[in-house]
Parts: sequence; structure tokens; C-alpha cells
Amino acid sequence: KDDELATAFDWKMRVNAIKDVANALCYMHHDCSPAIVHRDISSKNVVLDLEYVAHVSDFGTAKFLNPDSSNWTSFVGTLGYSAPELAYTMEVNEKCDVYSFGVLSLEILHGKHPRDIISSLLQSSSLNVEGQRLDTMQLIDKLDQRLPHPTNTIVKEVVSMIRVAISCLIESPRSRPTMEEVCKELVVSKSS
Repeated sequence: KDDELATAFDWKMRVNAIKDVANALCYMHHDCSPAIVHRDISSKNVVLDLEYVAHVSDFGTAKFLNPDSSNWTSFVGTLGYSAPELAYTMEVNEKCDVYSFGVLSLEILHGKHPRDIISSLLQSSSLNVEGQRLDTMQLIDKLDQRLPHPTNTIVKEVVSMIRVAISCLIESPRSRPTMEEVCKELVVSKSS
């Protein structure tokens, strides 16, 4: 939120912060047994160390997922980051964190909470494969204006992160990627 600190948090650092959070969530969802769902992934629960490495914090709302039962819960989390299905069902799963990760990723890239972007994406029903290219181009124009536009060396990764974030915001939880798929996509985008 601070303009001076925001300009110091350049595109490479932002890309790496998104990857750090993706890797942390992938570990919690796929490498822990039972899986852990954070349930409150938001900008207030991600901290940067002195080298700008992002760390997921505040596990007070985290929940172990019991694979042998449904995982019903009361609502916890931060409004504006919580998955829409939590408004009408109290079943929690990894896809709730995936949605929150999508919101957080767009916030990091755009320098502010993306409520208007999310609202327009949901209203236009453009969260599909065909619409992603157009939406990605529109979202590139809305990147954080406090920084110079990303250079050719990092713009591919930024574009890939926008696409991944959009896929995380798909209304149907079953259609969202897993964090493992997100991490694989982010690695592929860097090498291509």
C-alpha cells in the first residue's frame, strides 16, 4: 500500500512471491498427511522476509482435511478472498485456498485488491479457456502503475501468472486447478 515500498517490490520480486505462496500451498495440500487447508490466504497472512521471500503465516484458521468424511465448517477467512461456494455451503477443501490464491496473485500484480476485476470476470462469464486470452490482455493494462511495465524478460511470467490466477477464480471448485497444477504451470512458464 505504501508507494515507496511498492516500487521497491519490483516485478521479479512479485513473481517470486507468488511462486513462494504457490509452493507453500502445494506442500500443505499435497505433501502433508492429512492435507492442510489454510482457509485465510490473503495479503495480511503472507509476510515477506528481508530478502522478499514470501511466507504463509497465521495458521489459526487452518484445518486438517479428513479424507474419510466430509469436511464441514463454519465460515472463517477474509471477505474478498474467500471462495464463493463458502457463501452457500460450508464444505471446505483445497479449492477454497486455490480461489484465495487467485485473488492474492492478482492483488500482488495489480497493487490493490482486485474486487472490480473479479466482479467483471464473474459477470461476463469469461472464466473459460476461450475468454482467458482477452481477459489476460485487459489485465496486463491494469498492472500496478507504480512500477514501469514489465520488461520482455519477465512479461511472459507475469502473463502466465495472470492466466493461472484467472483459472483459480473459476466459480466451480471442480474446474479450478490444484495447487500442484498451478506450481507446474508456473515452472513451465519460466522455461518457455
